[in-house]
Amino acid sequence: MSLNQHRNSLVLIRHGETEWSRTGLHTGTTDLPLLPEGEACARRAGDLIAGMNIVAAFSSPLQRARRTAELAGLSDVQIDDDLREWDYGGYEGLSTNQIRADLGHEWEIFTDGVVPGKTPGETVEDVAARVSHVVARATPLLEKGHVALVAHGHSLRILASVFLRQETRFGAQVMMDAGAISLLSYYHGKPCINVWNRQTRED
Repeated sequence: MSLNQHRNSLVLIRHGETEWSRTGLHTGTTDLPLLPEGEACARRAGDLIAGMNIVAAFSSPLQRARRTAELAGLSDVQIDDDLREWDYGGYEGLSTNQIRADLGHEWEIFTDGVVPGKTPGETVEDVAARVSHVVARATPLLEKGHVALVAHGHSLRILASVFLRQETRFGAQVMMDAGAISLLSYYHGKPCINVWNRQTRED
């Protein structure tokens, strides 16, 4: 089924690839541009959503998300600071393996959180609280059509948890690749996943 055949949905779009996302480094507040491959990925995301009746679009203020929205062909995009990525504090720019090596034990962000660094960092509950504002603003618009949300891997996974009325750390159990599209909507009044982590691959 093509995406434009689904019921009105929140259309979650993760930004295309950056240098840090390619190498698995935590990229929260650092404002990196898309790689050329990331730009191509964003265009392919646009191909996936072409023809959908998107009545509103919101983007994180960070350039990797804004550029993805532009390349995906979204218009009249509203910048929403609540869609920014998790503030990783002292773990900004580090990979999971580096953090585990420094700590000397297993670590997982949804379970163990972050430590302060150049920025204070956020808890998973902090992120859930602000993305819940996005859900509250976006869901009434579904009566008119699809609503696109262009943001980041962790913030969108947590937003999905909020929308689905799951425990916040449910986001740890769903993957979202760079440039992927996911659709969230309602079925018999219950929030549901229509599509998750859909991509088109480069030929």
